[in-house]
Amino acid sequence: MPRAPALGNGGQRGGGMSVVIKANCTGARQPGSTMRNFAKTLIIALALTAPAAARDGMPDGFVYLRDIAPGIAQDMRYASSDNFTGRPLPGYDAGECVLRREVAEALAQVQADLAKSNLGLKMYDCYRPKRAVAAMAHWAQDGQKDGKDDGASKRFHPALDKRMLFGLGYIAAKSKHSTGSAVDVTLIELPPAPAPPFDPAARYGSCTGPAEQRAPDNSLDMGTGFDCFDPKSNTSSAAIAAEQRRARATLLLAMRAHGFHNYFREWWHFTFGGQRPAAAADFSIVPRP
Repeated sequence: MPRAPALGNGGQRGGGMSVVIKANCTGARQPGSTMRNFAKTLIIALALTAPAAARDGMPDGFVYLRDIAPGIAQDMRYASSDNFTGRPLPGYDAGECVLRREVAEALAQVQADLAKSNLGLKMYDCYRPKRAVAAMAHWAQDGQKDGKDDGASKRFHPALDKRMLFGLGYIAAKSKHSTGSAVDVTLIELPPAPAPPFDPAARYGSCTGPAEQRAPDNSLDMGTGFDCFDPKSNTSSAAIAAEQRRARATLLLAMRAHGFHNYFREWWHFTFGGQRPAAAADFSIVPRP
């Protein structure tokens, strides 16, 4: 069942108006129709006063990854400004990985396998609300040219104009992420070294440049940063060092062993193939209770 904050707490995000209900307290002598009308009024009132997290709750079948595999690291980029749009995306009200239960359980198995080699997973993105997908598409097609000083964005696509990203398949109008069956993921060493905090005011280097010049990340060097819209991000790219190719191969084999399929343009993107076809969703990601 979906978990949601207690009703009626105006201090929580999205708290609604205060509703006072007056009822005839005559007990069993009250006519049945009046009681039914009172019940309907109560349900409507509770819906109006419920916090947004309760009204926009997580559907059945979805879980927080932390409840299934707490050892998997999370660095949810679209809940922060460390992404190609330079701002948090709509629907990401918390930096939490949410997935369908069977996908989360498969990731737990991947994690267990990798731990034997002192490696682990780190999630960049999991379930993605449809409104966030729409925001990405709008950003790519808003008609604004890249400025040469647009460091918040250009470092993610150093060789391409952002208006090309949609046509080249890096950004799409629909995403498997919205079904809760796709993930963006990388590898870390165990125990992980702490990463320096992201500084929105810093001018980080290109995602295709040396790891030490990119935005801070404590993952293995995969040859490019996450969400690097460039041919070097192709999973089988030969334009990266041998050690980086080995890291990608390790991730690919570990994920494949438990039912995940890679998108060839993006070494980080995997879709779980074992679940029933699912519809895209648009509920907000809220803090884990």
